[in-house]
Amino acid sequence: MNKVFLIGRLTQDPQASTPTEGGHTYCRFSIAVNRSYSRDGDNRADFINIITWDALASNCVKYLVKGSQVAVTGSIQTGSYERDGVRRQTFDIRADQVEFLSRANGAPQQGQTGAAPQSKDQSIDSLKVVEDDDDMPF
Repeated sequence: MNKVFLIGRLTQDPQASTPTEGGHTYCRFSIAVNRSYSRDGDNRADFINIITWDALASNCVKYLVKGSQVAVTGSIQTGSYERDGVRRQTFDIRADQVEFLSRANGAPQQGQTGAAPQSKDQSIDSLKVVEDDDDMPF
């Protein structure tokens, strides 16, 4: 099983991509994830690269900024490349879900901070209150 759950803060604004040949868009960002244990007692963090695709990528670019806290669910994706004759291996998290937990301090509000922003046409005040359980559809 290849499943990863992480909570951390963005280290920089998400980087949007141009569509691939297949028409898919993606976005990359990294998060700092605190380690739960360190031998010397200092605070430590791991910096993890995240990649999102299509609609999730668009939402990440639109609503996330450096410092935003997110919860990421996905899987580890490995790759490799060669630079100056040296073969290097990469590890990224391919995100299936990104939950927007909080905005960075001082960041302007661009909309809702969740995985699916609410429609501007419907507010909580316009929702119908059900007063009788017999009116419930289930």
